[in-house]
Amino acid sequence: MTGNTERLLIETTTAWGIPLSEHQYAQFQRYLDELIIWNDRFNLTAIRDRSAMIRRHLLDSLYLARDWQTAPANLIDIGSGAGFPALPLKIAYPTLPVTLVEATGKKAEFLRHVIECLELTDVRVLHERIETVGRNLAEREQYEVVTARAVAELRVLVEYALPLLRIGGRLLAPKGRDPTDEIAAAQRALHVLGGEVSACEPVHIPGEEPRSLVIITKIAPTPSRFPRAIGIPARRPL
Repeated sequence: MTGNTERLLIETTTAWGIPLSEHQYAQFQRYLDELIIWNDRFNLTAIRDRSAMIRRHLLDSLYLARDWQTAPANLIDIGSGAGFPALPLKIAYPTLPVTLVEATGKKAEFLRHVIECLELTDVRVLHERIETVGRNLAEREQYEVVTARAVAELRVLVEYALPLLRIGGRLLAPKGRDPTDEIAAAQRALHVLGGEVSACEPVHIPGEEPRSLVIITKIAPTPSRFPRAIGIPARRPL
């Protein structure tokens, strides 16, 4: 990365307390290179300008870690798509164990390709529906952090996410400028599934419109009947 692009990433991550090495900056560059190449084939993102990718993909992902004193024990990302926010977090925190859940085969293929190109370790790609993953006892209530960007409205998302979290774990859900209505609509689902909204924070990315980050903490076990069968959470939200 050179010029304004490099300065934007360096200055912003430094201000957020996320120091990055030259090797990590090179990994981000390679990541974007591969995304641009594969995007022509698979339409992984509507964003095609490299500077916009820095702001809307890399910085938007790394913002989630701006208050981390240490990396969490592990992280699972729902509906990973092109890998945001999980892969930028993995690059920034190389020892963080990361699981990516992606139901679309071509996107899962891209994720495996990028992981190999960047020589990332302790990263898994699960090519499965999230409802299936959430009912797998090997995955259920195993994670400290769940991330999900542009996956579903909050009352649906919590049914996907909370079964995966251990007690005290957190769902980090980037949302639009004012998620008040989404939060209100999710209250019944949160009560049933064992979660509560612990914070709703404004998100400020240089050059971007203000957004918000909803943080949900798991406070009680999720009943074993959740998540429901594939497609049901989205069709019949709690």
